[in-house]
Amino acid sequence: MARALIIVDVQNDFCEGGSLAVPGGADVAGEITDYVESSAGRYDLVAATQDWHIDPGAHFSETPDFVDSWPRHCVAGTQGAQLHPDLDTELVDAVFRKGQYEAAYSGFEGVLAPEEEVPTGDPEAEPESNEETLSLDDWLRENDVDEVVVVGLAADYCVRATALDAVAAGYTTAVIPELTRGITRQGALAAWAEVEDAGVEIIDL
Repeated sequence: MARALIIVDVQNDFCEGGSLAVPGGADVAGEITDYVESSAGRYDLVAATQDWHIDPGAHFSETPDFVDSWPRHCVAGTQGAQLHPDLDTELVDAVFRKGQYEAAYSGFEGVLAPEEEVPTGDPEAEPESNEETLSLDDWLRENDVDEVVVVGLAADYCVRATALDAVAAGYTTAVIPELTRGITRQGALAAWAEVEDAGVEIIDL
């Protein structure tokens, strides 16, 4: 069996200067890169997720409540939707995009991005054409993953939702709070309490 790291939504719009910046988002991008580089052999696979909104309906609002509705962010194909430059995508094996036509907080709602659109792996490799959409869960199971560790942005929304879906799907699941940032500290602490109650392990670096 195998262990995977899931890096959630470390994108320009969720970092400083973006349309929905999480305090410390840019720092966590670099910290995750350092962690992956120093963790050789700890993970068999590394996946990343992206918000990739086309028309997510009421998820976008001109008068957002910052609970169920938000300013426009991570619009498909824009610079804001790209992974932050301090996150080294050469360390990522696959990227999953979510939220094209809905809110989609959990990475488990994502589908595999076309290889030719994602700067990962061998730049000389010929992209494979996949007619079928492959979900994060499908990909993990195809690679015999039974244990996942979740990091990224934001702790109180997409990291929380991804961890809850992972443990519900039967994966041994952990989060590393030091490699996440929350929209608010109170929200992050509440998220850790909730996921721990659901069976997610909270681990230190």
